[in-house]
Amino acid sequence: MIESLISFVLATSILTVSPGPDNIFVLTQSIVNGKKYGLATVFGLMSGCIIHTTLVAFGVSAILKENENLFFAIKLLGALYLLFLAYKVYQSDATISLSNEKVDKKSTMQLFQKGFLMNVLNPKVTIFFLAFFPQFLFSKTISTVLQFYILGGLFILVSFLVFGSIALLAGSISNYLKQHQKTGIYLKWGQIIVFVFIAIMILV
Repeated sequence: MIESLISFVLATSILTVSPGPDNIFVLTQSIVNGKKYGLATVFGLMSGCIIHTTLVAFGVSAILKENENLFFAIKLLGALYLLFLAYKVYQSDATISLSNEKVDKKSTMQLFQKGFLMNVLNPKVTIFFLAFFPQFLFSKTISTVLQFYILGGLFILVSFLVFGSIALLAGSISNYLKQHQKTGIYLKWGQIIVFVFIAIMILV
């Protein structure tokens, strides 16, 4: 149980640190508008994760009650989707591009709402949760719904710590990335390794 949760936290940490639309958006908002505005975006994004966790928790739990073979099929499809994500990351450019142009000035509430809607209205997040979370279910005695909420809570906590740090340390992070161009390559391969490793856990 503990080993599975630790693995989940480590995998989540690598994935949230790796450059993506969400953390790049937080970084640029913090650089241009200030730390408070970056944190408002983070709160919005994390609030959206609660919605996705709920959808996956009750959806997958209902399927598991009906048919364990179907649940295994979902896990198998999840593993294949993670391999697909690894391939997409492999094809992507490792360069981390930070553009401060056309960053509109918004209030903290507007940024909270934007972060929330960016997350909730992105179907790829639900698909990712559906592919990622079932691989880390850790108990046969605890209800599946509760396990998903525990995983969701850990995901949100880790993501908040990472994204919050990005918001608070935006200036230093920006300068570091400009001075160390190879950082993007390391993060890119870290992301690929995590996706492939989790997929192999199921396929093998």
